[in-house]
Amino acid sequence: MRRLYATAAMILAAASLGFAQAKPGPLPDRIIFDTRMQEDIGLRDAAEGKTDFFFQNITGPTLKALPAEVRAKLDSYAVPESSWSLQLNPFPNKAPYQGKVDGKAVFNPFAIREIRYAINWLVDRKRIVDEVLDGEGGPMFTPMTPGQPGTYKFNLVASKLGMTARGNEKKAIADIEAAMKAAAELPENRGKLAKSGQFWTFEGQPVTIRFMIRVDDPNGRLRVGRYIADQLEKAGIKVERLEWDRAKCFDFLDDDPAKLGWSMYTEGWGAGATRAYWDISVSQMYAPYYGQLPGGNREGFWSFEHKEIDDLAQKCINGQFLDAAEYWKDNLRAVELGLKDSVRINLTYSLSYFTVNKARFNARFPYGLGDGPNRWSTIGADVKPDAKGERTLRTTLFSARGALFMSAWDPVGPGGFSDTYIRAIVDPVTDPANFEAPNSALDTPLNVTWNEKDIVSKVARAADGSLAGEVAIPADAMVYDTASKTWKSLPAGSKSFSKATFTLVPHKWHHGLPVGVEDYLYASAFQREWANEDGKGDKYFDQMYSENIVSQLKSLRALQLNKDGTITSYVDINWPLDKNRVAGQGTPALYTNNGQSKVCVPWEINEALAKLVAEGAKSGAPYSFSDDPNLVEVDCVAPANVADIRAKLEEMAAAKHVPASIKKWVTPEQAVARYRASIKFIDSYKHAYISNGPYYIAAYDPATNYLELKAFRDSYPFKGDYWNKRFQTTLSRIDDVVLPQSAKRDADLLVAAKVSAVVYPLDTASAADGRFKATVTLISPDGVEKSYQAAFTKAGEFAAKIPAKDLAAGKSGAWTVIVETRLGAEAPSVEVRSLILL
Repeated sequence: MRRLYATAAMILAAASLGFAQAKPGPLPDRIIFDTRMQEDIGLRDAAEGKTDFFFQNITGPTLKALPAEVRAKLDSYAVPESSWSLQLNPFPNKAPYQGKVDGKAVFNPFAIREIRYAINWLVDRKRIVDEVLDGEGGPMFTPMTPGQPGTYKFNLVASKLGMTARGNEKKAIADIEAAMKAAAELPENRGKLAKSGQFWTFEGQPVTIRFMIRVDDPNGRLRVGRYIADQLEKAGIKVERLEWDRAKCFDFLDDDPAKLGWSMYTEGWGAGATRAYWDISVSQMYAPYYGQLPGGNREGFWSFEHKEIDDLAQKCINGQFLDAAEYWKDNLRAVELGLKDSVRINLTYSLSYFTVNKARFNARFPYGLGDGPNRWSTIGADVKPDAKGERTLRTTLFSARGALFMSAWDPVGPGGFSDTYIRAIVDPVTDPANFEAPNSALDTPLNVTWNEKDIVSKVARAADGSLAGEVAIPADAMVYDTASKTWKSLPAGSKSFSKATFTLVPHKWHHGLPVGVEDYLYASAFQREWANEDGKGDKYFDQMYSENIVSQLKSLRALQLNKDGTITSYVDINWPLDKNRVAGQGTPALYTNNGQSKVCVPWEINEALAKLVAEGAKSGAPYSFSDDPNLVEVDCVAPANVADIRAKLEEMAAAKHVPASIKKWVTPEQAVARYRASIKFIDSYKHAYISNGPYYIAAYDPATNYLELKAFRDSYPFKGDYWNKRFQTTLSRIDDVVLPQSAKRDADLLVAAKVSAVVYPLDTASAADGRFKATVTLISPDGVEKSYQAAFTKAGEFAAKIPAKDLAAGKSGAWTVIVETRLGAEAPSVEVRSLILL
């Protein structure tokens, strides 16, 4: 922890932010959310002062299309956070590549891996960048945005497979033709699958894919989808173009892939976070266990499977590796497998712009350098007060159907809180125990603190090749046993990879009662209870939930409650790249889900939800933690569900019920006080999303799409200006890289970079001085890397000389050149170039 604070202190910019208030809680007193159904209207309303903040990523061409007088009234935040990809339905992902629709056999060409893979060459990504994005972006082959820290190694995998920005239409069509001919020779397809004119046919009908193209993105994904549909038809596959909006597309994506209701979808992604490490992207985009691939591991659905990717991805994201070399080897192997499977195909990234009314703000707010506006943007929005001194931030979301959000307010299931719109609302309402800082991406404490010196990791390779922890777990450390419903010690002699000790920061739930150690213990026990099946017919078990969280639970070995009130976690997590990552991943959690959303509610709300699912509701509705179409997913704001939650709280209060997992720490009277506090909150605000962040939801009207947040200042641990001051830093920016297109073996190579010092988040720039560091890394065609320190030559310029003797020893061909600059421990600025070594 000391290192994080010291770094921030060293790189605080000379410019300072001035705040009119320093009350506990956020800067704005309230936030009002509404929606616009057209991007151009949202932008114009921001310019005209009808809203303060248009919380929607827009492309450069969209912004440029606005009249100059409109743009002059806007301030914009530019980040490379938006990307497009294709998701393909591979059912049944095996020969003879047939499914059934209404009892009739249907041939699915995307069940053939070679055809999916060929699409990487069928698409000209550079054309999409030039014609659709107007040059404001770049080609993308993996989920890792080019130019961000640590991503070049992932993107080299695509280069080694031969993928290029321009693609190779001739090769792709030939590969698809060959794959279809091979499929036609299978006994089950012989005489049924044949080429007839332009298109392939199956039992006399054109082989057709159903392509869902987002019509509510008319200047982006609609144009991309139509282009790709044309390309597929060149390859002999007929395309049914389903130009639908988000809601309709999601209805089909959420259904069983075996029904073949869809074949391909134009995905759009926001970065989600500013990242120092990208293992989470490997899991999210390529690993079936994560639930983001066809079928989503939903019970009763056919789901895409790939055990090797699952094993590698879970190993990396959960810190199950010995050293950095193993971390990179496993991550890169998983990416290679994902690229070859091509169930998800990345297309492009774009520079996204988020706009605000310039006149309404005293200064620019914090935002994620890799993902744009986030919780810190709304918490730290220095919006001007009204005549009464109240600060109101009016925030507008874009939704073609006018809905504020699409996913359920389910704080338990893996599908809850999963869309961008709901995150914009819930993030400032919820405080996680820790977070990745928007300016550095480093793990940073929030509702706990830790000392980096107290983090201990000892891991060795066992004789069988597995990893063995060497940190002794004491007898008073405990784990919840779901069979006996008690906390138990681990067997004598148990050891873990690491341990870290945490001090809980005092704060309150929105109903006014303190967050206590019982909330952390309940959450830990809840995760194990619902992930483990204790006998056949265990009602407190959910298969989909279990698959989503079980690997994480294996890493969290035991908790120790210390006499001084701290908690020590014993975890099988090793992170030699950064010890603070051990603390970040091993922090005792308030959330009961897998941590993907980190939303949290008090233990009594979770207990009510659990009983609704396991034991039934007063209304008779069949509740679930999954988005099963035959059940009702729990939802903390849906009126009918809120009524059932309230009834269950009343029932538990009458019975003076105390959950088994926290009986040692909570009396019946204390439990009843919790139930009553939650009931009072529900009666006051008509919803059950009670959390612990700097805002609470004060009003919500789904009929009018009105939602209001109010500042929660009751003993909130941070003042309004704290995080803005903490985040303000000086960062490097590479403005240009100068190097020749080719280099000779018998001459030195000079690589130069022009670098600016940029004050974040104020966005003021000056020439970088000698305090900055610059590194040039050369990667040969066979993957050999060598780095060189660049020298400061004059204000804003750095240069590295690569000796001829180093080039003479290298292999001829295309070399990759990576330039990185930084001032301190923040994420570096990165630019990637290429040259030909003759």
